[in-house]
Amino acid sequence: MNVILFGATGMIGRGVLRECLRDDTVERVLAVGRTPLAVSHPKLRELVQDDVSDLSAPDLASYDACFFCLGVSSVGMKEDAYRRVTHDLTLAVARPLAAANPHLTFAYVSGEGTDSTERGRSMWARVKGRTENDLLKLDFQAYMFRPGIVQPARGMPSKTRLYRALYAVTAPLVPVLRRVAPNLVTTTEALGRAMIAVAGPGPRGEQRVLRPQDINRLAAPRPDQR
Repeated sequence: MNVILFGATGMIGRGVLRECLRDDTVERVLAVGRTPLAVSHPKLRELVQDDVSDLSAPDLASYDACFFCLGVSSVGMKEDAYRRVTHDLTLAVARPLAAANPHLTFAYVSGEGTDSTERGRSMWARVKGRTENDLLKLDFQAYMFRPGIVQPARGMPSKTRLYRALYAVTAPLVPVLRRVAPNLVTTTEALGRAMIAVAGPGPRGEQRVLRPQDINRLAAPRPDQR
């Protein structure tokens, strides 16, 4: 499987990249971003450019999956600006991929609480809801990942200062939450493994919106892998 990965410098994206590089079913990873990665691996190739939606260089038909982990916090942003970097950028990437390969799997990192009706009071939830809905209309296999509380693994803190502070405060509570409320918590590792699972061979089911319990279930090793 060949994968295009967006957002590999962020906390979730770095976790997904790590799992892709570790997984034998992933043969090649193209990381698209604005800044180079401090990672070297035989599977990995980078496309570093200011406009990450410019996909004129890669042979898009040769990729089997796109893992879209790129995103920004809505804190302090107006709706128009947040929509441009959330909805518009995501669809600018997704549309040429769908046109090039209708068999491609597109895994989009959304958020728990996303408003699929697009009519709620929360700005970020409306924009995410519109993004999800428009992705699901495209001619490929799209999966919406709503991870809830994400436990960063392997020394991968968030790039957002507010999130780093929240993770620092809540880190001692996460193991407790995972025991008492496992359906609320997942990890960067589980997200990566779940994305690989939905893009790989085998039955996928009809469920397209995946919450923490679904992500953790998909990330668990199959009986033949234990």
